[in-house]
Amino acid sequence: MRALVTGATGFVGCHLVAHLAAAGDEVAISEAEITEPDALAADFDGSRPDAVYHLAAQADVQASFTDPAATLRVNVEGTFNVLAAARRAGASRVVVISSADVYGRVEPECLPVDESCAMLPVTPYGASKAAAEMVCLQAGLGRGLDVIRARAFNHLGPGQSDRFVAAALASRVAANERDGSEVVRVGNLQAKRDFTDVRDVVRAYRLLATNGEAGEAYNVCSGAARAISELAEALIARARHPMRLAADGELLRPVDVAEVRGDPSKLHDATGWRPEVPLEQTLDDLLDYWRCRLAESPGALGGGMAEAAGSELPSWGDSQ
Repeated sequence: MRALVTGATGFVGCHLVAHLAAAGDEVAISEAEITEPDALAADFDGSRPDAVYHLAAQADVQASFTDPAATLRVNVEGTFNVLAAARRAGASRVVVISSADVYGRVEPECLPVDESCAMLPVTPYGASKAAAEMVCLQAGLGRGLDVIRARAFNHLGPGQSDRFVAAALASRVAANERDGSEVVRVGNLQAKRDFTDVRDVVRAYRLLATNGEAGEAYNVCSGAARAISELAEALIARARHPMRLAADGELLRPVDVAEVRGDPSKLHDATGWRPEVPLEQTLDDLLDYWRCRLAESPGALGGGMAEAAGSELPSWGDSQ
């Protein structure tokens, strides 16, 4: 299968490209900005993909509050451009990566949330992803394009930017180990999120490309919610000297959702997918990544592999 990936140099994109290649796919990378339709179309026409994986996005929730218009332009207009380029190039299927943030604040009695739940986003980022999903639906219903929407919940793993919560914690622990410090700054530790290892997530994306049903949306999640405090405590327990958590009000969001937990049953029924990498291994690998990164580049905080077409600002952000 010939695959083309947007956002291929980002955190998830790098893992996806490696997974596709390992599965025997011929992988092409689009280096064009998704807000530049002519350049994007040229990339697609040159590769003539069977399957397109659209990952490029402005993916930082905090940044979407700072500049919501830019977030909408990249995530909505960019998705429209990708779908138009895919249709012109004759792609058989497009997997568009959406987000659990489209659901917004879900009442506790409605958890775990499934794909039939209404989209009620509370952040500009969530609104941009919900609007992008409408563009996907129109491309399918109005243009006959085979589009699948993958609603990614929080994911984490080696290579993740420290602008997201789990990697932010890991990078601060690694920096403290290097510097001999003991304080790890934290934001809201009570929030609960549905975390999945990025290596499991990219497996789900390929399975959707081969086995998903056109026009459908699928949650990509573990089905279990863990408090941020659990991740924080697990990471400092792995530290090479004693550390403690300290609340920092500057790391709080204007709007936060108490609990996010999804139902992956639809994905499992369609593809047989289940998460395989335990959280303990994910945290070990994430912390080791940041130890190595800081050893190689002492000024690396604020980095990691950011998603293409999205500049993630330092925040206590989600890893969607």
